[in-house]
Amino acid sequence: QVQLLESGGGLVQAGDSLRLSCAASGRTFSSYGMGWFRQAPGKEREFVAAISWTGTNHADSVKGRFTISGDRAKNTVYLQMNSLKPEDTAVYYCAGGMRVVTGTWAYEYDDWGQGTQVTVSS
Repeated sequence: QVQLLESGGGLVQAGDSLRLSCAASGRTFSSYGMGWFRQAPGKEREFVAAISWTGTNHADSVKGRFTISGDRAKNTVYLQMNSLKPEDTAVYYCAGGMRVVTGTWAYEYDDWGQGTQVTVSS
């Protein structure tokens, strides 16, 4: 089983930047894909970004502002978030799995982190 640990959340002002990290421990393989989802209060969990053997994928709502990247040697994926907006406020979850293709759908993932809170004030 793979354990995922997120870090890097916090309280920032609109226009600021944050970088989230997600470290995977346990069994991982070269084909292990990872992604980020977020859930705002009262809303459904939504896809943010993913990285897999097919490349990277970003939700339209974050394109041009957020960038996902990975360090395979460290089994760590990052989410660089720039130009943050109040509507980006949510709990951000890291996810990973062996069946990740586009990474857009929750069912592609087997493992989930506990989440890290990101709050953007206006």
